[in-house]
Amino acid sequence: MVFQERLIKNLEKKANIIRRYIVEMISNAEGGHIGGALSIADIMAVLYFHILKIDPENPEWEDRDRVVLSKGHASAAWYAALTERGYFPKEELLTFDHINSRLQGHPDMNKTPGVDMSSGSLGQGISVALGMALAARYLKKTYRTFVILGDGETQEGQVWEAAMVAANYNTDNLIAILDYNKLQLYGETNTIMNIEPVIEKWHIFGWNTIEINGHRINEIVQALEDAVKFEGKPTIVVAHTIKGKGVSFMENKVEWHSLAPTEEQAKQALKELGYSNEKGF
Repeated sequence: MVFQERLIKNLEKKANIIRRYIVEMISNAEGGHIGGALSIADIMAVLYFHILKIDPENPEWEDRDRVVLSKGHASAAWYAALTERGYFPKEELLTFDHINSRLQGHPDMNKTPGVDMSSGSLGQGISVALGMALAARYLKKTYRTFVILGDGETQEGQVWEAAMVAANYNTDNLIAILDYNKLQLYGETNTIMNIEPVIEKWHIFGWNTIEINGHRINEIVQALEDAVKFEGKPTIVVAHTIKGKGVSFMENKVEWHSLAPTEEQAKQALKELGYSNEKGF
């Protein structure tokens, strides 16, 4: 019990650090997708500091777990987790979205250590992740593949084709995480193209389904621990999240899908996150 409490507290700290990095990166770059990056900070913390079998000293280790950020516009959250895990220096975060930077607005597997797949065109990530999972089976490898989906992109048909194939081949080494913050670029997801009933759809497509609050670290930990043990089916964790989570004036505001905070807004956001006297890395 004591170990579990320490684990949760440590992961909560990591999630807060990830949020700090996201705010500073996007503010400095004067561009980026901050809302959907903040909504997956807790998920990234649990993945990179508890679940994943990885080696920052050997990013190309062939037995590592794979991660595909299908919602590639939330790359700031990925870079924040990767730098905190030791893949590259923290100072490099301030090159985010700059010309010739390794940290582009959408992830580039040919540039960035720890990035297993380039992404940005929505709807494609789950197909790539499925290919990785099938490759592991063919090669008799034990690595697992995790794919993080945006809720808006599940309006695309390719997602459901991949979901059907994954279930057909019983790819239980494939774990999807749906960032269900219920907002997309132009408004509410279910107003633009209703994706409900989410859990029932994935269940009918043959997936093991888990539903959680995507900001409660203990629920994320339990869900992902259960997912990696589950046999016979791929698993999707439907994580109910809040766009802009952690910054009061950004939470549940569709306009923060792709706004960058001004210097004053960034200071306010950092103060809310507990970094009122700190700036930079």
